Amino acid sequence: MERIAVIGAVLEKPQTSQRLFNETVSRFRGIIKGRMGIPFDEDDTGVIALTVRGELDDINALTGKLGNLPNVTVKTAVSGELERIKGGA
Repeated sequence: MERIAVIGAVLEKPQTSQRLFNETVSRFRGIIKGRMGIPFDEDDTGVIALTVRGELDDINALTGKLGNLPNVTVKTAVSGELERIKGGA
């Protein structure tokens, strides 16, 4: 079953992690529906929010790969199964 999720990521020292972060996100482009990034240059930090729609295994794979990058902290909020939410069987 598909789900909708928001993946929030904090990149500390983004100059060291941004390239790998972007490469990882690119490999999952099929499930990514939106992206918002906010730089906090004065704190040498960046915040990125990804909105995704896909199978839970794919969402977890993306979250896990991003969370294993150096200087990246990731949290994810995931919906229930979309079919159940719509009132299906």
